[in-house]
Amino acid sequence: MAPSLLDLAPVVPVVVIEDASDAVPLARALVAGGLPAIEVTLRTPVALDAIRAIAGAVPEAVVGAGTVLTPEQVTESVAAGARFLVSPGWTDVLLEAMRASGVPFLPGVSTTSEVVALLERGVREMKFFPAQAAGGTAYLKSLSGPLPQARFCPTGGIGPANAPEYLSLPNVGCVGGTWMIPDDAVAARDWGRIEELARAAAGLRTP
Repeated sequence: MAPSLLDLAPVVPVVVIEDASDAVPLARALVAGGLPAIEVTLRTPVALDAIRAIAGAVPEAVVGAGTVLTPEQVTESVAAGARFLVSPGWTDVLLEAMRASGVPFLPGVSTTSEVVALLERGVREMKFFPAQAAGGTAYLKSLSGPLPQARFCPTGGIGPANAPEYLSLPNVGCVGGTWMIPDDAVAARDWGRIEELARAAAGLRTP
């Protein structure tokens, strides 16, 4: 059985790509640093081109699409080569489209009722977003008692200082974040620095 998306690495880089030519070297730097699962958000016009480029040139990367909001984006992302899908929230229509895509997916939740509704629909792995604003580690810790079958990838407000606390929770498989891809490093195309930051992030496994 293939490993869960939540178990590929302790951190999933959440990448916003403005220039498609940056996609491949950025992905290579992240993979070299030990972060193979890369979420490319659909927030820019070149996002699908970036996913296509990474899927074609960096086979060791597990590239996915983030900020997936519609069934059309599900179809387009998978056609571009996305190997997983992440949404900030979910509806039944979006959930069914992601389920039908054939690739792993993480629907977003921020309340207990949303978690219970997904469990009712057979979904056990979710994105917890926006993590810090929605209650952070205290909230997730509270969920682990009554809902131990749910596992999360918290994203939103997470950095190297608080990531270890999230990763220590029994219901957290990995966290999402952007701190290993600072804007100035991307602007300077300093892929070596990004690789170093990725390596440090990959070392944030729970002791």
